[in-house]
Amino acid sequence: MHVLLSAAALVLVPTVAAQESPALSIEQVMADPDWIGPPVEGAWWAWDGKHVQYQLKRQDSAIRDTFQQSTSGAAAQRVGDRERDTLDAATPVYDGQRRHMAFVRNGDVFLRDLRSGALEQLTRSNDEESQPQFASDGGLVWRVANQWYRWTSTGGVVQAALVKAEKDPNAKPKPDALREQQLRTLQTLARDKAQRDALQAQNESWRKADPSRAAPPVYLGDDVQIVQSAMSPDARWLLVVTQKKNAESGQAGKLPRYVTESGYEEFQEVRTRVGRNAPPPQALWLADLANGSVRELKFDALPGIADDPLAALRKAAGKEALKGNRDVQVATSGDNGEGSTLRWSADSRNVAVMVRAIDNKDRWIAGVDLAEARLQPRHRLTDPAWINWSFNDFGWANDNRTLWFLSEQSGYSHLYTQREGGKPVQLTSGAWEASAPVPAVDGDGYFFLCNRKQPGRYEVCRVDGGKLRELTDLGGVEDFTLSPDGSQLLLHHSASYLPSQLSVIGANGGNAKSLTDTRTPAFKARQWIEPQMVQVPSRHGAGQVWAKYYGPATLEPGKHYPIVMFVHGAGYLQNVHARYPAYFREQMFHNLLVQRGYIVLDMDYRGSEGYGRDWRTAIYRNMGHPELDDYLDGLDWLVANKQGDRDRAGIYGGSYGGFMTFMALFREPGKFKAGAALRPVVDWTQYNHEYTSNILNTPELDPEAYRKSSPIEYAAGLQDHLLIAHGMVDDNVFFRDSVVLTQKLIELHKDNWEIAPYPLERHSFTRADSWLDEYKRVLKLFEENLK
Repeated sequence: MHVLLSAAALVLVPTVAAQESPALSIEQVMADPDWIGPPVEGAWWAWDGKHVQYQLKRQDSAIRDTFQQSTSGAAAQRVGDRERDTLDAATPVYDGQRRHMAFVRNGDVFLRDLRSGALEQLTRSNDEESQPQFASDGGLVWRVANQWYRWTSTGGVVQAALVKAEKDPNAKPKPDALREQQLRTLQTLARDKAQRDALQAQNESWRKADPSRAAPPVYLGDDVQIVQSAMSPDARWLLVVTQKKNAESGQAGKLPRYVTESGYEEFQEVRTRVGRNAPPPQALWLADLANGSVRELKFDALPGIADDPLAALRKAAGKEALKGNRDVQVATSGDNGEGSTLRWSADSRNVAVMVRAIDNKDRWIAGVDLAEARLQPRHRLTDPAWINWSFNDFGWANDNRTLWFLSEQSGYSHLYTQREGGKPVQLTSGAWEASAPVPAVDGDGYFFLCNRKQPGRYEVCRVDGGKLRELTDLGGVEDFTLSPDGSQLLLHHSASYLPSQLSVIGANGGNAKSLTDTRTPAFKARQWIEPQMVQVPSRHGAGQVWAKYYGPATLEPGKHYPIVMFVHGAGYLQNVHARYPAYFREQMFHNLLVQRGYIVLDMDYRGSEGYGRDWRTAIYRNMGHPELDDYLDGLDWLVANKQGDRDRAGIYGGSYGGFMTFMALFREPGKFKAGAALRPVVDWTQYNHEYTSNILNTPELDPEAYRKSSPIEYAAGLQDHLLIAHGMVDDNVFFRDSVVLTQKLIELHKDNWEIAPYPLERHSFTRADSWLDEYKRVLKLFEENLK
């Protein structure tokens, strides 16, 4: 692997025409990305703030090596096998004085003294420790499954809590007349019971009096399963999230695999479909570890929890009206069990809990009255469409009393703070988005990512004392990490043809010092077309639609160019930005298309990330319609401004882009002469619950939204050339979608379409030969039908 690791400034790729470089081939474009050079992965600060550590993929291998590099600019060194025990790790936590940091490496907890660099390993096991947090007294807690441990400098490591989804073996039995009669009439039974009760009472008394004993288990009953827990840093309180055991999740899918090592067909169980059963409701419990008591925290106090935002749809569908509170979850699917929805302050006096309605219309942040075991509502975010789960970070400021959080309530994600009993104070505002906030070490303000100048340009901003500043001027900042002393920022950033790299900058801004450039000489030597970020005027009420335009440096007078339009995937995604695109192969493919005489437009259609709440929710109950309007406007713009040939236009994309290709060809026949739908959604009733129910509710409640939004309903409109390409073991968008559409097109007697199956590929292809085969077909489709 050729890796250039220097502190010299990164040279940004200039805007040049593709013909200045040797002609691209489809084989080069779709080759294994090792030829580009590995992006920097998993970067973190070393304890001294003078070095950074990060991972790079080995060429022709799945192995990631770890490198260490000085921030002064010295060359990076690969960390040897015998030196790996000295490494720090990502996402460390710090004590209040910033004198110690703790982190998890290889599933074990380590403690680093930031004054001397001394490293102490606190655990050595095959368990997976997680969720470390310091207490105000310097103690440290962490989790192993449903067990919690606490470390102090004087007492070492002790088990602080164990929560079990079992019946309490020592609980008093429920009143029973027959039992009472037996104990009253038979003295032997009564004497045996009295002795057992006395022994139990004595053991409990000894346990409480003996500081060497571990805390007793917390029992929650055998009818629940534990989803998540979070212990207060002083080991006094434990919050636990549960749901009913064996909750019915609906019929799972069966994914067949035909090409296998065994030589036989094999079947994989995969997700359920949307609406086949909603995510199970959850309950929240507070355990007092001092006395072993457990109380449920009811959700009744959450404002609006008894309202039904789907009442009209429920009535129209002939369903019963909602009775009582809506079902909620505390641990969301994006929480990963790491306590991100349960946040304790370091002094253990405050805790914040994030709760979401399963109908996706509300999320609440609440505090907990620990003495009374009651939720105390702090903030409600409600949306008639759906709550955006990309902007729900929250936590406690360094003073342990101020809650900070993100909210989209203004129409854009912004940062707020709130003191107990007070109203939220908005720290940022404007038609742009704040994300990934981190409190400053000195307690004075917050760092966060911002896109103030342009929706696709991301910088690090800082707000303090009511003053907002942009600290960087890179355009493609992906994330950042504060140094242990808080005086520097480690930046992950990229550009159109620059995979993710590292730079450092002072916490007050200044010039960023580049640390890495891992591109290969072959990739750096090629002169690529820098995409132009343009705004396409909308005739359909969207204002301006941001897009990337790829074309020759100079348009030939009088010539009309064939058009290719690219549609990025969804989930919640942005592709018109200054960062290295997730679609880097497609970007190189667009260079090849320009080289062959096309012009290309890649749009951030309505529903894309980066443009605020109204842009995101424009597709609510109406997927594929506003987005297609945006692409028709893009087609008009290319014809009017870039000499595009309206009669030779094509469209393609994968996943949501494949769905949109169907909608374009089926709903607007003749507008696009050819389209390639890759790993496409055909029928939204077949997709997952977490994503689809946000936008379309459920098929049971909102069948019209599914009919309006599913391409299979419009398949009769196909008259142009269509390529369908799909991985046969895709466990995201099932290959079944494309098979069902195949049958539909056969029944409709449609011509000029083909399907290419890939037996070993899932949703995201991993094999270069599959990428090559797929894009040779896409290129052939356009060459034969647009020229």
